[in-house]
Amino acid sequence: MKKINLKKLAPIGKKKINWAFSRMPVLSLIARNFAKTKPFKNLKIGACLHITTETANLIRCLKIGGAKVFLCASNPLSTQDEVMAALSFYFKIPIFAYRGETLGYYQKALKKVLSFNPDLLIDDGADLISLAIRKKQRVLGASEETTTGVLRIKNLEKENKLLFPVIAVNEAKIKNLFDNRYGTGQSTIDGILRATNILLAGKNFVVFGYGFCGKGLSQRAKGMGAQVFVCEKDPIKALEAKMDGFEVLPSYKAAKIGDIFVTVTGNIDVLRKEHFLKMKNGAILANAGHFNVEINLKDLNKLAKQKRLIRNNLEEFILKNGKKIYLLAEGRLVNLASAEGHPSEVMDLSFASQALAQEYLAKNAKKLIPKVYFLPEQLEEKIAFLKLKSLGIKIDRLTKKQKRYLRSWQLGTI
Repeated sequence: MKKINLKKLAPIGKKKINWAFSRMPVLSLIARNFAKTKPFKNLKIGACLHITTETANLIRCLKIGGAKVFLCASNPLSTQDEVMAALSFYFKIPIFAYRGETLGYYQKALKKVLSFNPDLLIDDGADLISLAIRKKQRVLGASEETTTGVLRIKNLEKENKLLFPVIAVNEAKIKNLFDNRYGTGQSTIDGILRATNILLAGKNFVVFGYGFCGKGLSQRAKGMGAQVFVCEKDPIKALEAKMDGFEVLPSYKAAKIGDIFVTVTGNIDVLRKEHFLKMKNGAILANAGHFNVEINLKDLNKLAKQKRLIRNNLEEFILKNGKKIYLLAEGRLVNLASAEGHPSEVMDLSFASQALAQEYLAKNAKKLIPKVYFLPEQLEEKIAFLKLKSLGIKIDRLTKKQKRYLRSWQLGTI
């Protein structure tokens, strides 16, 4: 483990955390309410999340609500050491993470968090949840942040191996429509530009996957002047991409024409040997999916006769055929490894969802059976109303007559 000067880094991290908090009005309001109600009194929460300024404010919010929180990182390159230092030094959060941590340290960190016997879990990728299940650990409930993690817990449910209720926060409209679309779109572009400093205008930009994250990324790349191509296995999403104005084509064709390739599918081996061999000299590869499995790094390394680091988060692979391919951020989440992740304003919505999901579990977990749940709709609407209020936006309300009409089946054209 690398040595980190907590005392030196902590003041820097605290300033960044406070700046982010100033852009998170909904979480701020929830924290004020938690200070009064203490929904997590006598409860311990174990969390595996990206250690960013926004995450720090979620952890502070939970602590204000009475929780004892234990934290580890969900990605070795997403940890901001100054944020980790501030959480540890000023806020006394037991935290097991550092930027660039090894796989071995990560596995120990997961076990360390569970060693405190947390009552509730917050996860990003479902590694903490799945380990708790393997260990048959007693947990009241958990909430999951990302698409990849939700897929894993749904598979656990299908196999009847889920031991406690899990709220799939990622499935909430407030998460998909804003975090996944606007957050991933902007932060992925940010990560690519920080790593390369290239001009996107005029480039062939290939997006693999047209879920909410892929939609946001495609829109942002188009806005930067790139020619966007979409590769998708789902016929409905492929049709949607076409109707949105993007060219849809199979990956083996896209491999020949792309300048920049970004995977955002949640699946394995999206880009592999046959794609690398077809690519142009100078092609750039990036991943915006949770795990570093979407780009087959074994294939890329086997094809390379030489590789070197050009600049931070930009690695050059010289293939045996003489072509050069550039990999960003080791194939990990480029928006967090190469940049700072989503803007605070959008994480305000996602982490408000996490905070309220945890409060819901604290109150109701003992009445819930082990299955995957959605965030209750009234909580989503509450978050949206609070965000609108913070923006000074008012919306219409239904009249009594309109409400009666929507509840009625008798009223129609006859």
